[in-house]
Amino acid sequence: MHSATLPAQLSPVPARLVIATRESRLALWQAEHVQALLRGLHPGCAVALSGMTTRGDQILDKTLSKVGGKGLFVKELETAMEAGEADLAVHSLKDVPMVLPEGFALPVIMQREDPRDAWVSSKAAHFTALPQGAVVGTSSLRREMQIRALRPDLKVVPLRGNLDTRLRKLDEGQYDGIVLAAAGLKRLGLESRIRALIDTTEMLPAVGQAALGIEIRADRADVAAALGPLDHVPTHLCAAAERAVARALGGSCSTPLGAHATWSGSTLQLRALLGLPDGSRMLRADIAAEVSTLQAAEALGREAALALQAQGAQAMLEQLQAV
Repeated sequence: MHSATLPAQLSPVPARLVIATRESRLALWQAEHVQALLRGLHPGCAVALSGMTTRGDQILDKTLSKVGGKGLFVKELETAMEAGEADLAVHSLKDVPMVLPEGFALPVIMQREDPRDAWVSSKAAHFTALPQGAVVGTSSLRREMQIRALRPDLKVVPLRGNLDTRLRKLDEGQYDGIVLAAAGLKRLGLESRIRALIDTTEMLPAVGQAALGIEIRADRADVAAALGPLDHVPTHLCAAAERAVARALGGSCSTPLGAHATWSGSTLQLRALLGLPDGSRMLRADIAAEVSTLQAAEALGREAALALQAQGAQAMLEQLQAV
């Protein structure tokens, strides 16, 4: 029998795997992390990295929502896979568009790191403790909305660039404090920069926050099989529910949307939040169900989206698109 017709789990592991990666320090850490795991799983397989700069890394003077969204961070990596120059790409899941291009798959979602947002500042213990009119930096409309809801008097301004660039801008005094994903700081050994971890009840995380997703070409059963042991089913189901909320609402990086799923036994608890960037209005959904399959997780996400729709999400989305 030809190997191409074997079920995925019987596909032989390729002799060589190339990981396409962005060249930021965090992206390289993520790719090297997967490289090390794959070398441990498949000692006979040569695992190499192919670094590249994406449009998202090049355009730093505009907010992501103005230049095409987070898909800018993955397009070049997909092109490399399409051309056969790479076999897989490791992404921060929150950067992966909710609908993948034709011919691509996301078979693996790895175990989630700390999903919380982190407050980084030398001037205040928390953004709620800042003086009136203080400047907070964030690249996220989701974070901006939740900061403004609690502190409408603060000045929230865009913050772009990789993690080191953002920290440098803070240290130069351009901001009184910045909000970053805790996971990235922890992965790069920068946990000491975290002044406070912001509880998810106070700031709902982004869809897929702190999880790594591995993207491949949909026709590469051999790569899917080699990656299979890296998939973390509890995280994968959480992420599937979160991503289904955003997909059902047509959410993108220009949508102030948060969604976060957690386990209580076999019950998946899903909270979702959609609002206006100025924090003046927010819609919330909080639902739970017994979940054991991808289909059930996605159904829970769609149910949360319907709960938001019932509160007027569609009109809010149209209002956001008109801005």
